[in-house]
Amino acid sequence: MRFRDTLSLWILGTVMVAFAAGTVVAAAPQTQHADQHVVSLDELNKDAAQPAQNRQADESTIRSLLKTREGAQALKEAKVDYAHVDKAIGQLSDEDVAKLGSRAREAQADFAAGGIGTTLLIVVILIIVLAIVLAVVF
Repeated sequence: MRFRDTLSLWILGTVMVAFAAGTVVAAAPQTQHADQHVVSLDELNKDAAQPAQNRQADESTIRSLLKTREGAQALKEAKVDYAHVDKAIGQLSDEDVAKLGSRAREAQADFAAGGIGTTLLIVVILIIVLAIVLAVVF
């Protein structure tokens, strides 16, 4: 019986030492890397701010197109006040602002490259104004 007791104590002691060693080894990497994150806080802040920055850029593009000579002419022909359209832009969904911003950039680029004339640019602006008004109403 004495041999069995000694063997049991030896096994128990070995298990306890192995457990203690495993705990120390497992805890060591956690304390070393506790301050390191996969994504930094700055990156998270930039990613969180990106949608707002995109929306701001798209709204700015739409407004700049409406403030051009052709934009003013289109608003005048549609008998729409710029202030109302400007206010409506802020009420659009992010998706609508992104689509209209993209179309406004395309129209400005095509006009600057000579791909479309003044009349067609005015028609495009009228379509953008109509889309803004319809998006806000519905």
